Amino acid sequence: MGRGEELADLAHLRRARDLIDREYARPLEVAALARAALMSTAHFSRRFRAAYGETPYAYLMTRRVERAKALLRRGDISVTEVCMAVGCTSLGSFSARFTELVGETPTAYRARDHGGLARVPGCIARDATRPSRKSEQDRRNAEAAGSLALRA
Repeated sequence: MGRGEELADLAHLRRARDLIDREYARPLEVAALARAALMSTAHFSRRFRAAYGETPYAYLMTRRVERAKALLRRGDISVTEVCMAVGCTSLGSFSARFTELVGETPTAYRARDHGGLARVPGCIARDATRPSRKSEQDRRNAEAAGSLALRA
């Protein structure tokens, strides 16, 4: 693949990734994302994973969990309402994926004190609380670092 084709592919992949970022709460299928990227489904899935380090579905679920964490920190809606608000239709699947990425259940995360993040700008809070496959201690250290950065 030539440099020009590679850059065009990346631009098309970004279009699909941006679609996921904007429309995470509605049903999204890999085939529709592939069409947005002007690629076949199989080629899109391979190129997306190569470019972003995870499958399109994993990226979508990461965005959903990221948004769910923000809603749970507010504490004014139930876990079921959060599940539906981020586009998940199964509370069990949502809870399992949330627990896998965050290291604790949505209920436990919601119950935890998030007061330290209240004074942190949203962009820093998002980075500090971004779901990943890191260990729970690494995540809590990142959240604490986000809180400390504002105090410094």
